[in-house]
Amino acid sequence: MKTPSRILPLVEDGLVDEVIRRLMSGKEADVFMVRCGDEIRCAKVYKEASKRSFKKAVEYQEGRKVRNSRRQRAMEKGSKFGRQQQEDIWQNAEVDALYTLANAGVRVPQPYGCFDGVLIMELITDDNGDVAPRLNDVDMSAEQAIEDHTEMMENIKLMLCAGLIHGDLSEFNVLVDDYGPVVIDLPQAVDAAANNNAKRMLTRDINNMTNYYSQYAPELKQTQYAKEMWALFEAGELTPDTELTGEYDVIEADADVDSVMEEIKAAFEEEQKRQERMRGPSDDEDESR
Repeated sequence: MKTPSRILPLVEDGLVDEVIRRLMSGKEADVFMVRCGDEIRCAKVYKEASKRSFKKAVEYQEGRKVRNSRRQRAMEKGSKFGRQQQEDIWQNAEVDALYTLANAGVRVPQPYGCFDGVLIMELITDDNGDVAPRLNDVDMSAEQAIEDHTEMMENIKLMLCAGLIHGDLSEFNVLVDDYGPVVIDLPQAVDAAANNNAKRMLTRDINNMTNYYSQYAPELKQTQYAKEMWALFEAGELTPDTELTGEYDVIEADADVDSVMEEIKAAFEEEQKRQERMRGPSDDEDESR
């Protein structure tokens, strides 16, 4: 096929040898199958900000650190330079997240670098070499759904331990190869510790996955992984080795109102006695003596 204009510089630089075909066109990028030497890889071409339909990008970018103060000031002012810097950060966020998560043991495509808004990464395939389908295109048994759901919860846990939340996780952002689910599409990855929306986004990610798998295994709807994970994360007790149960018990002791009132009354009476001792005997008491 004809080489897309955004990939052409990579062909000229020898990073890509051939564009084989388009794999998909999404709200934030177009994805192509490309040949790099002897390997078949994937090229994700990010759309310009004005052409992206991804909503509420500011919510996702909250908490992302910019080391260069000049860049930060320009971004805050919204200048042309600042907008370009913000776009660069948005595009590089995915490759940074992929490297971080791959090192953390999360099943994600192996990244090979981002070049002028084009991310080169591993092409996820099945054992026959065909492109792996998205989760929403896969049917499964109840047993398989429970197994894959457990694996997805493990991936989300490892992501959280690495300080990241996907932020847009659903059956459309997961591929399925012969070894299970693979997480994709991470340019909006959220800083779990610095983003005020982190808990809500984690909960939404987990609920999206649970709702999907529960079509095949309804009992999964009873699980409480979001509450369990976030409680452990907030308490600093979530680690890659933490064994999740999907259960979350909130111990709520009903207040014993009568007991509390008795304590308040006793404290009040004690205070009255203390005040009386400080005032000393009354005039009537003195005269009687």
